[in-house]
Amino acid sequence: MSITNIAEKLYFRTRQRKLERHQNEGRTLQDEVFHYLVDRGRNTEYGYKHHFDNIQSYEDFARNVPVNTYEELKGDIDRMRHGEKNVLWPGIVKWYAKSSGTTNDKSKFIPVSQEGLKNIHYQGGEDSVAYYLTTNPRSRILDGRALILGGSHAPNYNVSNSLVGDLSAILIENINPLVNLVRVPSKKTALLSDFELKRDRIARESIHKNVTNISGVPSWMLSVLVRVMELSGKKHLEEVWPNLEVFFHGGIAFTPYRSQYMELIKKSDMHYMETYNASEGFFGIQNDLSDPSMMLMLDYGVFYEFIPMDEIDKPNPTIVPLSGVETGKNYAMLISTSCGLWRYKIGDTISFTSLNPYKFIITGRTKYFINAFGEELIQDNAEKGLAYACEKTNSEVREYTVAPVFMDQKAKCRHQWLIEFATPPKSYADFEKILDTKLQELNSDYEAKRHHDVTLQCLEVISARKDLFNDWLKSKGKLGGQHKVPRLSNERTALEQLLSLNEE
Repeated sequence: MSITNIAEKLYFRTRQRKLERHQNEGRTLQDEVFHYLVDRGRNTEYGYKHHFDNIQSYEDFARNVPVNTYEELKGDIDRMRHGEKNVLWPGIVKWYAKSSGTTNDKSKFIPVSQEGLKNIHYQGGEDSVAYYLTTNPRSRILDGRALILGGSHAPNYNVSNSLVGDLSAILIENINPLVNLVRVPSKKTALLSDFELKRDRIARESIHKNVTNISGVPSWMLSVLVRVMELSGKKHLEEVWPNLEVFFHGGIAFTPYRSQYMELIKKSDMHYMETYNASEGFFGIQNDLSDPSMMLMLDYGVFYEFIPMDEIDKPNPTIVPLSGVETGKNYAMLISTSCGLWRYKIGDTISFTSLNPYKFIITGRTKYFINAFGEELIQDNAEKGLAYACEKTNSEVREYTVAPVFMDQKAKCRHQWLIEFATPPKSYADFEKILDTKLQELNSDYEAKRHHDVTLQCLEVISARKDLFNDWLKSKGKLGGQHKVPRLSNERTALEQLLSLNEE
C-alpha cells in the first residue's frame, strides 16, 4: 500500500465525508459560520460599535453592519498592526498579508488571525488535496515531493513576533514541520525576497527530487519551470519529474498559460486543478476536473454576500446572502471572515453555475485592472503613472488602453500600452522608463513582478494614430454617450482590434 493510500485513509477520509455536506447543505453550513462569526465578533471594538449583541439574524447583521472597502477598515487595521487587541477580531493579530494597493495606498495589509490561518487558508490547501484524491483514486501524490512557491516577509513596525508579507510566506512560516518533509524547496529558499535568486535555487533544489505535484501562481511557476528545463537540458518536464501528476494553480487566470504548460508537459495524465485563494481568504476549489467551475467553500469561517453587478454603482444596491443568488448572474462578492474583515468588498466578481451544490466561476473584477501575472495593476495606478510621465516629458495623452503580452517559451512578458497622444513625447523610450518606474512606486505587486526583469519586462508604448479610439468605438456603434474605451484588460481582444485598425 502506498503512502498516499495510507494518508488518505488515516487523515483525509474523515474530511472527505464532511465535504459531502457541501452537496446539499450549503445554506446550513453558511448559517453555522454566520453565528460563529457574530458570536466571536461581539468581543471586539467593532462588534460593540455595531451592536453585535443585538444581532440574531442575517437581517439584523445587514442592518447594523455597513459594507466596507479597505479604506473604511484601514485605520482599525493599522491599530492592530501596532499591537492593539480586540479591534476587528478578538485578541492580537500578528500576521498581515501584503496585497496590492488601493486608490490611496501602495499596499494593503490584510489581517491573518490564528483562526483564519488554520480554518481558512490551511483548510483550503488540505481540501484541495482531499478533493483531488477523491477524483483520482490511483493517485500517488503523497509518495513524492510537492513543489510549492512562496513569497517573502518582513518585520511589522516594531511589534514583537509580528510580520507582514506575501500570504504564501505566512503559510510557509507557520506550516506544520512535518509538511516540510514532503515539500521543496527548503524554507530558507522559499522565503527569499530576491526572486531571480530564489528561482534559480528552487530549480536546483528540486531538479533531482521526486516531484509529484506543483502549487503556485501560473506565471511565477512557469518562470521556475523554464529554469528547471534550462538546468536539466531536457525538452519536456516529465523527463525531469516522471511522476508529476497535478498542478494546483490559482491567483490569476490559467487560460493564457494553458497552451504553454501543454507544450512543456506532454504526458496525457497530467491534471490541472484550479483554486480560488487570495490574501483575504480561500474561497473555492475545482472538485471535478472535467468541470471548470469551483465549489464555493462554505465552512471555513467565511460568510458570503453578493451584490448584482448591474447594481454595483447604485447608492443602495440589493445585497443577498447565499440563499438569494441565481445562476448565470454576475455578482460582486462581500466577505466577513474570522480574520476581522466585515462585509468587505473583495473586488472580485463571480457567476454561479449551480446552486445544489453551490458552484461558480470567476468572471473578473469590479473595476478595470490587469492581473495577468499577479501584478494587480488598477486603473488609478495607470492614471497617476501617465500623469507623472506626461509631466516629466511635456507630453499629453488623449486616449489609451493597456493589455498584457503573455509569456513566450522563455517566460518573457510585458504590458503593452496603446496611447493616442495629443502632444507626443520627444523620446518614447524615456516615456516608457518614467512610466514604468512610477508604476513600481505606486504598486508594490507590480514592483515585485518587475524585479530584475525576471518575469515581467519593462512596458511597451505603441503610438496610436489620431482618432483611432473614436474610429474603433464608431465601428462598434458605441461612439458617444456613456460608452468608454476599456482602459485596462486581462485579455487582448480590444487591443488587437485597435492595433489592426491602427495599421490600416
